[in-house]
Amino acid sequence: MYLSAKYRKPVLIILHFYNMTYDEIIKQFVEGMRNTTLLEYIAVFAGIASVFFSRVENIWVYPVGLISTIIYIFLSTEGHLFGEASVNLYYTIMSIYGWVLWLKKDKQEHYVVTVQFSTRREWVQQLLFCAFFYIAIFSALTWLKTAFYAATIPWADALASSTAFTGMWLMAKKKVESWFWWIVTNIASIPLYFVKHYVFTSVFYLILFVMAVFGLLEWMKRARNLQANTQA
Repeated sequence: MYLSAKYRKPVLIILHFYNMTYDEIIKQFVEGMRNTTLLEYIAVFAGIASVFFSRVENIWVYPVGLISTIIYIFLSTEGHLFGEASVNLYYTIMSIYGWVLWLKKDKQEHYVVTVQFSTRREWVQQLLFCAFFYIAIFSALTWLKTAFYAATIPWADALASSTAFTGMWLMAKKKVESWFWWIVTNIASIPLYFVKHYVFTSVFYLILFVMAVFGLLEWMKRARNLQANTQA
């Protein structure tokens, strides 16, 4: 069966993913750990801790998350990867925005933002938001390749980044659906980094995927309890 150039690369990526042997996976994982600097480890563990804090709706999600994003901005800038730096700059700005929003209270000293489900209209807004950033990021990855990692795969990286952008935005608003977007991000990122031979990073996203599933279940429970208390 003939495949056009448009679809050939995704198919090759999938085939590569399944053709790797167990020894190759372990070897790449160990190499990834050896090549990871102390600063990168701090960023990774800060990222994991940030997801944990977001799951339990703890304000520390943002200051801890900022440690991770700021480190990645520094590392990306040092490597002249200004595209990667700009992505983490967005995460940094949204972290500050979310931090302020989560701390905001009304006159009765009640927090303004609470965990809740999105309306149908908000779902449409989320899809448009994600689509806009997908097109923007895909275009940037296609035309500004030197600003990103050499192993960048435009269509896949754009999917992972645009869904993460959407999840970050919704997290600031404490929308349950933010976890859906994070789950999609992690599902896309696990094989994406795996085929780039970044097995350590792939495992990192696997951990985030599991945490996102638990985060979704936790926030669904909180949103339903809040609805029940409001209606009572």
